[in-house]
Amino acid sequence: MEILPIVKSDPYLSPYAEAIWGRYEYARHMEKKLTGGTQTLADFASGYLYFGLHKTAGGWVFREWAPNATAIYLIGDFNRWEKREEYALQRIDNGNWEIKLPADAMKHGQFFKLLVEWDGGSGERIPAWTRRVVQDDQTKLFSAQVWDPDEPYRFRNPNFVAQRDPLLIYECHIGMSSQEEKVSTYEEFRLTVLPRIARLGYNCIQIMAIQEHPYYGSFGYHVSSFFAASSRFGTPDDLKHLIDDAHGLGIAVIMDLVHSHAVKNEQEGLGRFDGTPYQYFHGGDRREHPAWDSLLFDYAKPQVMHFLLSNCKFWLEEYHFDGFRFDGVTSMLYRSHGLGEDFGSYDAYYNMNQDGDAICYLTLANKLIHQVNRHAITIAEEMSGMPGLARPVDDGGMGFDYRLAMGIPDFWIKYIKEVKDEDWKVGHIYWELTNRRADEKTISYAESHDQALVGDKTIIFRLIDAEMYWHMQKGDDTLLVDRGIALHKMIRLVTATTMNGGYLNFMGNEFGHPEWIDFPREGNGWSYKYARRQWDLVDNLNYLYHGLGEFDRAMIELIRSADHFNLLPLQQLWDKEGDQVLAYQRGDLVFVFNFSGVHSYTDYGILAEPGAYKVVLNTDNPLYDGFGLMDEEVTHYTLPEPPDPSGKQWLKLYIPARSAFVMKKEK
Repeated sequence: MEILPIVKSDPYLSPYAEAIWGRYEYARHMEKKLTGGTQTLADFASGYLYFGLHKTAGGWVFREWAPNATAIYLIGDFNRWEKREEYALQRIDNGNWEIKLPADAMKHGQFFKLLVEWDGGSGERIPAWTRRVVQDDQTKLFSAQVWDPDEPYRFRNPNFVAQRDPLLIYECHIGMSSQEEKVSTYEEFRLTVLPRIARLGYNCIQIMAIQEHPYYGSFGYHVSSFFAASSRFGTPDDLKHLIDDAHGLGIAVIMDLVHSHAVKNEQEGLGRFDGTPYQYFHGGDRREHPAWDSLLFDYAKPQVMHFLLSNCKFWLEEYHFDGFRFDGVTSMLYRSHGLGEDFGSYDAYYNMNQDGDAICYLTLANKLIHQVNRHAITIAEEMSGMPGLARPVDDGGMGFDYRLAMGIPDFWIKYIKEVKDEDWKVGHIYWELTNRRADEKTISYAESHDQALVGDKTIIFRLIDAEMYWHMQKGDDTLLVDRGIALHKMIRLVTATTMNGGYLNFMGNEFGHPEWIDFPREGNGWSYKYARRQWDLVDNLNYLYHGLGEFDRAMIELIRSADHFNLLPLQQLWDKEGDQVLAYQRGDLVFVFNFSGVHSYTDYGILAEPGAYKVVLNTDNPLYDGFGLMDEEVTHYTLPEPPDPSGKQWLKLYIPARSAFVMKKEK
């Protein structure tokens, strides 16, 4: 047994070296089994070029995998939705079915489904590999749609390479991105929201709810058609245009990829597709997720691996996505789905609770994705802290580029809810934000869409609550609003600038969007009022939202101004709990925070490298709805007295209460 680098770099993993080697070997074995040892994973994962509907020189060909079916028919508006023998598929091999039709048998825009028969029953089904699904406005039923435009979209930026170090992610949802109470579109997002993101300086957008899902309010996490971009937002070409324009602006585009589970629907989804409950999913008590009301893939099946790996390659090749944020990874890693687990020791990661097949799938998925595009970005949404998740496959890891730092937003919620301002411990804050595995990159964030949903609260809502509705005009401040505005900026600044991989913000949270997210549902009268973004608030110069938005833009600009910001060593300079003052350094930037709400400090000494320093960003600047208590034009020179054995000198600073600023060392 070889000792893998992941074990060599962490002595605490030594007792589990055999388990780690076992899963590494299993992934290699499965890769060889799938590819036959004669092709790459990227060659293997091309099922979307074989299955589904395709236009050929001789007409149309359609293929589907349905091993339990006894007969399959194409039905659609081209044959009056009737079962006809001339539209019957023929069984070929390995549970696959095929039909070849002349070119005039169907045309662009027509709708179709499958009528699948099996012993003892039958049902209409949406083809598993279809690339276009549309819901009828009257009947509310879903159908596949022939998509064969005369002039398919041609990318103008085909060789785009995503920039990172750092990766600055703007998480967004197309449907709720409009000011209006409606479902917005890819086209509207491209024209109105994309320019905002570019101005803010983010270099990556993470789009939710791309894969087709029957219920809009599921936020896109109950997927029915894995190869179809949701038609409620527009056409495939509209999405391609959006991605292409983003690339033209230097912005990478990644998508939320849901391979952890699937919607239970049978007519719209994969549930009982060929009459069996276990075609794509586990049978028995492992079939359904106990908390999500959804179905769980059986990753041990080669056909399921082929389906999901092909899905990864499809979105990269067909739409030019730059990568994925894998949803629900914790649920995949463990047979318990992480429910009720505390993961308090390494023993919790290496036992019979692990799902070795799911771990194998994630490992091969990462390997495949980086074969298809070596610059691709993969991020794991994972809360257990499984070691090696974001280490290379050859090191014994699972190959993700990043993992979400999911403990950080939980920490901020707990602090804001449960800890009095005067008890905020700056050393504790710094430790929570920087407590991570040194060999794995993370995405830091103060809040994402999770904290913006009904049932939770955004940071701004927790800080200001109902006063947001009455006192967010400039000049109409209250003590609660003043506190909330100041801490909103400070929390974001300390979270973003202590990152070691990237930073994420959810659409609108950068300016303190005042409303939670509540998608249309029976309980709210199917209203779109809370499934939108009020951009007019940040655009209005008379509102405090504008200053918060401008601060976020300036913060991102500062981060981008330093080459490879996240790779710069992070050095703590000062941490005094009684004063609630924290200072740290990255490169030639020094970050100073005073979390005290009542104490401002004059001539406060902080040890730093000798030199002259100038303020380059200040949360208290009036441009960002601060009070302007500091003179930012002053150059601060270090003083050698009293001497310090470290060779550092004293910066004597004025630090206003509840504020933070960044100084740059002058050359």
